[in-house]
Amino acid sequence: MKSKGIAIPYVVWMAVFVVAPLIVVVVYAFTNRDWTVTLDHFNTLGQYAGVFGRSFLLAFVATIVCILVGYPLAYLLARERGRLRSMAMLLIMLPMWMNFLLRTYSWVFLLERNGFFNNLLSAIGLPRLDIINTSGAVVLGMVYNFLPFMVLPIYSVIEKIDPKVIEAAQDLGADSVTVFRRVTFPLSLPGVLSGVTMVFIPSVSTFVISRLLGGGKTLLLGDLIEMQFLGSAYNPHLGSAISLVMMVIVLICMGVMNRFGEGEGEAVLL
Repeated sequence: MKSKGIAIPYVVWMAVFVVAPLIVVVVYAFTNRDWTVTLDHFNTLGQYAGVFGRSFLLAFVATIVCILVGYPLAYLLARERGRLRSMAMLLIMLPMWMNFLLRTYSWVFLLERNGFFNNLLSAIGLPRLDIINTSGAVVLGMVYNFLPFMVLPIYSVIEKIDPKVIEAAQDLGADSVTVFRRVTFPLSLPGVLSGVTMVFIPSVSTFVISRLLGGGKTLLLGDLIEMQFLGSAYNPHLGSAISLVMMVIVLICMGVMNRFGEGEGEAVLL
């Protein structure tokens, strides 16, 4: 009975701040402004197919870049000891202590036409680059802001791998590459999948990064939804329908990746 009593605040919190908002979104998505049930909002989503495709593509690219950068970094950190690892973890976490909006604004200063990077290129005799207000700048902003969410889960999993498992593989004649391919990487997949989830979901729904670094030229789902709730095209019912479809697609993607991860884990055990 005591354990059930302890869970009551958690259940209330979930009901008020998770379940209730989802119910509101579902109700808005399937109703008109006069609150009649309709599917018209879903029928009009075809005209936003380009926005859906662009959002998922840029989020996918940002997630892949985070894996390519974050996994080696997490692996090296897990193998380090002492002050060097503590200092590296501090440098990774330090940007997270700053406001998200300020971090993104800093990249506007760095990437703009007369910003730091272009002035540096001019100083060494190289032509200036038009990076700001492009899809590349948006992906760069996603990677910078969400990279710690990829590094930390992977680091946590690799750091907990029993060294005896690695030693056993080496005793059986496996070289370093084989140990990593057959033991370390498969065992670290839960951390990779957690990192993918924590990077992909905010990337596909962001609107601050695309607005500041994309200059309004790279319209993503977050921008489209924000326009329906706060912009001149005020239509919360359509915004809810877009949000609901995006959520379903993201859940399907996460389910597929989790199934893939389970298959890899079973392969390691075999």
